[in-house]
Amino acid sequence: MTTLVHIECSPRKQRSASLEVARSFIARYQENTPDTEIITLDLWNMALPEFDDLAMEAKYAGLNGTPLTPAQQDAWNTLKDLAAHLHRADVLVMSVPLWNFSIPYKLKHFIDLVSQKDILFSFDPEHGLQGMLFNKTAVVIYARGLDYSAQSVTPAARFDFQKPYVEAWLGFVGVTDVHSVIVEKTILEEDVDTRAREAANQQARGLADRIYR
Repeated sequence: MTTLVHIECSPRKQRSASLEVARSFIARYQENTPDTEIITLDLWNMALPEFDDLAMEAKYAGLNGTPLTPAQQDAWNTLKDLAAHLHRADVLVMSVPLWNFSIPYKLKHFIDLVSQKDILFSFDPEHGLQGMLFNKTAVVIYARGLDYSAQSVTPAARFDFQKPYVEAWLGFVGVTDVHSVIVEKTILEEDVDTRAREAANQQARGLADRIYR
């Protein structure tokens, strides 16, 4: 059985372009692979823990090779349990809106919690840093309100800290098979938004037809 984990990063739900296109991909993927298990991590309805002093102490105890106290171990286990969803996934789908040229703070919070040594990456002096999410396929749906093409007033080369950040993080934790669908101009006229969503939905369904396991 294939396990697909969907990380929802937008609070807009039914109005969300990134979520709409992600659901198009997931629905077509399920058509192609009916026994797929779908796990949804809605970051806006999850009680994400704080990366507090106990978690920080647990992190540095692990880096120093010193035993964790029971309280530190509990904090560390919370992070491991959160990251376990990513280890379990065969396909990782992320629906990510662009906020202030970057990613929503809820997604940054999630990434900061799970991106820990011996949870999502390893380190040794001989091989350096190595990601631990092996043999995964990632599909990232990026939504943007404006036009980020080269000729626009907000060209991606200058203003896009969304897609490069997500792809850098995925590569860091070991995911190398990464696909993306971009839907943009979603805050312009209604007909522009509608056409952009339709085109992205079609692209997402086509992607699901190509990569299903």
